[in-house]
Amino acid sequence: MRIERDGMIITDDTRECREGTLFVVTGSNEHYHDQAVAKKAQLISPAEVMARFLPNPPAIIGITGTNGKTTTAAAIYSILLDLGYKAALLGTRGFFCNDEKLAPKGLTTPQFLETFAFLLEAKARGCDYFVMEVSSHAIVQRRIEALPFALKVHTNITQDHLDFHKTFENYREVKRSFFTDDSLKLINVDDPEITFNPKNASSYGIEKVATFKVDSYTLRDGIGAVVRFHDEMATIDSELVGFFNLYNLVAALAAVKLVTKRSLEEIARALENFGGVSGRMEIVSTNPMVIVDFAHTPDGMAKVIEAMKEREVIVLFGAGGDRDADKRPKMGHIAATKAKRVYVTSDNPRSEDPHAIIEQIMQGVPSEFSERVHVIVDRREAIGQALRELQEDEVLLILGKGDETTQIIGGVEHPFDDRDVVRSFLSSNIGGIKS
Repeated sequence: MRIERDGMIITDDTRECREGTLFVVTGSNEHYHDQAVAKKAQLISPAEVMARFLPNPPAIIGITGTNGKTTTAAAIYSILLDLGYKAALLGTRGFFCNDEKLAPKGLTTPQFLETFAFLLEAKARGCDYFVMEVSSHAIVQRRIEALPFALKVHTNITQDHLDFHKTFENYREVKRSFFTDDSLKLINVDDPEITFNPKNASSYGIEKVATFKVDSYTLRDGIGAVVRFHDEMATIDSELVGFFNLYNLVAALAAVKLVTKRSLEEIARALENFGGVSGRMEIVSTNPMVIVDFAHTPDGMAKVIEAMKEREVIVLFGAGGDRDADKRPKMGHIAATKAKRVYVTSDNPRSEDPHAIIEQIMQGVPSEFSERVHVIVDRREAIGQALRELQEDEVLLILGKGDETTQIIGGVEHPFDDRDVVRSFLSSNIGGIKS
């Protein structure tokens, strides 16, 4: 990438280098710095870039965790805007600034120089805060090493990305490493996998004593909860559903309290305006009840299913190709044992054979639950059959792809949006489906 600042060309790509260019040496390109020097570029570190070109950035709030990053980050961003602050949001869904989308989806956490460019844009637009998702890949590859976080938020640690990290222990330690410094931190104290530097650390929780403690809650018709912070109390009232979303909302409430010092009640009122994130527990239809969610890990799947425990749950899912294969049978086991009926299908098979992926998923299905599991490789066909067989008292959870608009098969992206497929079936009343 190449940007210009104060008459200087700054790049992290040796192909852009020439005499006088500033070449940012990062964890991803450090092996190429000799090439930059040979082109008479000047070497500069990310820390030097920040100090020289953006000494006073917006307050950066970083959120990391296996699940909940996107919703928590979006909720923080929404609350800040509703409280009258100018804010930016960078993550899975793209880059947003003051309620305007400025860049499409990319990496959850981009390379340092791209994030720096977004920070410059946020600063130019007067942003007080810069909310960003922080992935485990970004921590390992040191994409965030120079960013002066005003607050670091932890959601949870469960299995994911073992194709990259190899073991859960490695993955867990990477997540933990984000919280070892003295910066202001907000920790989910109910998560048994997290360890952290207690200096400048606050906590939130439902089960354990915490700085921000949920005293009571209900999950009927949305989320209602009473949260206590020292001598302050506030009530959360949200249309979002699910126990896991209660954690996300409390994390957002607490994060905004820590960085703004506004009253807890005022923040809770602003939180009521947050309607959730596209593709995250998104209700596509109410009659029949169909929900689309991004859940693509064993823990994420379990939490989504348990969130709808007051109804008969039907699950449709697959697993991504060229990704952690170890989680596939675990997802099969969770779906088969927790749902009334299951449709196993393709997700984004990428370069893998979708039949082979499904076979690995099915290895986790206990034999006594096999009759409730249906295998339909074609995702569109699977959605159609699931809708045709859906009963009035059941809810269909379509998991794995969320708000993705393509399906990657054999390296080719095909237009495919679970939500559009559902709406198409319902509007055409194909096969007797009632809407």
